[in-house]
Amino acid sequence: MVGSRKLLQMLPSFALGLVTMITVDMTAVAGEATRTSKEYLDSLNVGVATILDPGTGTEMVKNDTGEEDNHPVELLSAADIAKQQIQRNESDLVMADVQNALNVRADASEEAEKIGLLYKDCGGRILDRRDGWTRLQSGDVIGWASDEYLLFGEEAEAMAEEVGNLIVTIETDALRVRKEPSTEAGIFALVAQDDEMDVIEVVNDEWICVEYEDKMGYVSAEFVDMDFHIDEGETIAAIRAREKAEAEAKAKAKLTANQGAVVVGADDTRLLAALIYCEAGNQGYEGQLAVGAVVMNRVRSSAYPNSISGVIYASGQFPPALNGKVARAYAGNLPESCLQAARDAINGATNVGTATRFRRAGSHEGVVIGAHVFW
Repeated sequence: MVGSRKLLQMLPSFALGLVTMITVDMTAVAGEATRTSKEYLDSLNVGVATILDPGTGTEMVKNDTGEEDNHPVELLSAADIAKQQIQRNESDLVMADVQNALNVRADASEEAEKIGLLYKDCGGRILDRRDGWTRLQSGDVIGWASDEYLLFGEEAEAMAEEVGNLIVTIETDALRVRKEPSTEAGIFALVAQDDEMDVIEVVNDEWICVEYEDKMGYVSAEFVDMDFHIDEGETIAAIRAREKAEAEAKAKAKLTANQGAVVVGADDTRLLAALIYCEAGNQGYEGQLAVGAVVMNRVRSSAYPNSISGVIYASGQFPPALNGKVARAYAGNLPESCLQAARDAINGATNVGTATRFRRAGSHEGVVIGAHVFW
């Protein structure tokens, strides 16, 4: 059995890209077979032209006809191959050595434009170095960072081992996550193609133990790809887009936070539905709910009457109530959407937050829904 700590040692310098990834051959990890060097190297998909076998000193070569000779060699672990490659070539791995974030700039200067950030535990690939600065690539971030806040070589590799993680990506339409490493075992769930899960350990060349909803599950190694992942940096443009989306989500959450149910009678529900019909009957459900929410926000507020009828018939507030339209609507056939909007608003639903007023859209600042603006 190969534990996750040993698997973290599979970080070779030649496989570092936008994120640090290694495609691991599962039979090689299990170490249960001896194959030719060509078959083994092809299975690793690491793009290395020649790798020496430490036991025999034999490398893969071409004969006089230009064909490769397949020399039988003892199967090497991915960790052994990574170690050899690191010894043969200077590592191009770079890791951020900061507590929070490191500025990545357009040029090798403190005065240059800031184009991205590398956060703590982020890594990347060295593209160039000069005058105490390193040009690197980490995800979509490509730019210069001060060497003062970077780790290189063995220090970078040690940090990558510590903070990186192995993930499996599903490569079939749907894959069973089983409770034990057996096709006879129970099933937690089906996971879709391209879904990812963290690796706990490789059981053997057939099964991988993964984390599934805080539980240990097992997936077939035949239908997944296993990669080593290190966190990436973030461009300034991506940061701004993310922050905007987060702000919009918070605003929406505030607008839609349930305000708490109010106990009312059936007559009050129908009365509210009648007002909604008069004010927003020609609009969709969202516009109807917004009107109902305004009424209920007033009911909850100490600045207004504490009943639906009291709010609706308050002097000078809702013209349809004062001119008789609400009474006629109450006595007639009300659309189900208006009744549903009334029930939902009474139960605390809102899409205008705690707004207590509305007018025709364009006449005031606020949240515009349908033909009205709410504030």
